[in-house]
Amino acid sequence: MGFRERPIREADQGHHLCLLFDEDAVRQKIIGTYLSAGLRRGEHLTYFADRRSVPDVLAWLEEAGLPATAAADRGQLSVATAQEGYLTAGRFDPDAGVEQMHRRVRSALAAGFSGLRVSGEMSWALDATHGVELLEEYEAKVNAVFAGQRASAICQYDTHRFPPERLDHLDHRHPGRVELEPLHDSSSLRLVPAFRAGQPCLRVEGEIDVHTSHALAAALQTLDRRPGDVWVDMSRLEFIDLAGMRTLAQAADGLGQGRRLRVVELAPTLCEVIRVAGWDADTSLTVSPPAPSEATARRP
Repeated sequence: MGFRERPIREADQGHHLCLLFDEDAVRQKIIGTYLSAGLRRGEHLTYFADRRSVPDVLAWLEEAGLPATAAADRGQLSVATAQEGYLTAGRFDPDAGVEQMHRRVRSALAAGFSGLRVSGEMSWALDATHGVELLEEYEAKVNAVFAGQRASAICQYDTHRFPPERLDHLDHRHPGRVELEPLHDSSSLRLVPAFRAGQPCLRVEGEIDVHTSHALAAALQTLDRRPGDVWVDMSRLEFIDLAGMRTLAQAADGLGQGRRLRVVELAPTLCEVIRVAGWDADTSLTVSPPAPSEATARRP
């Protein structure tokens, strides 16, 4: 499709993906699915934990549906701390980290596994450890370990802990990002929780009309439970009728408390319809068209 997002069931060897999450249950389900697939394929699994103990991580993975204890007992799963996985002598060195990952791949293959599957909790990088300011450099360099190789990785970034601007930079050091589970998925419309510039948003893909506007309303209510403004990414919208636009206006009216519904990358003609209808007269609804560079990039 030409997009960076990849459903977790499609994560495979050669992939280095970023997982942005703001709910542990969402992360747990994704990581459980990812590691379980590697287990079935005979890959070696390596998990780097931030502050949790090995028993706690194994229990968490068991809850996700992975037979983690049995896998660890037979040597197919290794759980290590972030310090063991990313730091050398108490400091972070991107080149040393990349070489260490190369060695892990070679070791897994030499042991007879079909590949290496890695996932790491990345909040350790918020500590005042020397060298952590080079994390973006590491994420870019480590791509070479996985591209075209019998190995894959998912880096877990907690959006509650990292500043949005840095999250955006780290995300784009990865060739791809894990797509979160859609709130609605039909032949005509997909509504996908996502992150845009490090901020949570709802991505709309497909068509919104009288038959699907109820799904949009339900998805917007889900985002309304979070604090702050609600962002809606319309970059993949194909069609929206008046019922859909009324749904946006009504959702904005219901936010209250000085919050806004921010609809971005909406086609200029549709922005004009909303303006003429007066639906943006209340500052709780703001709409904006694609930036010129984005509009050009999306042309066939």
